[in-house]
Amino acid sequence: MNVGNRSGQIFLACSAIVMLLMFLLAACDQPERLRSNAELGLNEQQARGRAIYDLRCAACHEPYRKKDLNGPTMSGVFKKSYLPSGMVARDDRVGDIILMGKPKMPAFGDVLTQQQLQDLLAYMHTL
Repeated sequence: MNVGNRSGQIFLACSAIVMLLMFLLAACDQPERLRSNAELGLNEQQARGRAIYDLRCAACHEPYRKKDLNGPTMSGVFKKSYLPSGMVARDDRVGDIILMGKPKMPAFGDVLTQQQLQDLLAYMHTL
C-alpha cells in the first residue's frame, strides 16, 4: 500500500468520525417525541393549558428541550426555586410575566382569559 492511499483512508475515517460526533451532539438536544395528553398523565385543565402553550408559547419556549431557544426553556420551570430572571418561581409571578410580557416577550393580557391563564399555569407545572 502506498503512503498517499493510506493517508486518504485515514482522512476519510477521521472525517466519518467527526461527522458522527457532530450528528450525535446535534441529536442530544432534540425534543422528546410528542406524547399524548394521556401518556403525559394530564388532567382536563392541564390538557387545555397544553393546547394554549402549544399555540402561544412553544415557538420560543419549547417545553421539552433542556436548552434555551428564542426564550428560556420552560422544562422544569416550577421544579426550580427561581425563574431564569431570578424571580421566585410562583404562579403569580409567572402569570404576571405572561400577562404583561417582558422586553423580548409579547404580553398576552389582551389575548388570554383568566381561566386560560390558570389552565396554562396548570400545564406548566407538569413540565
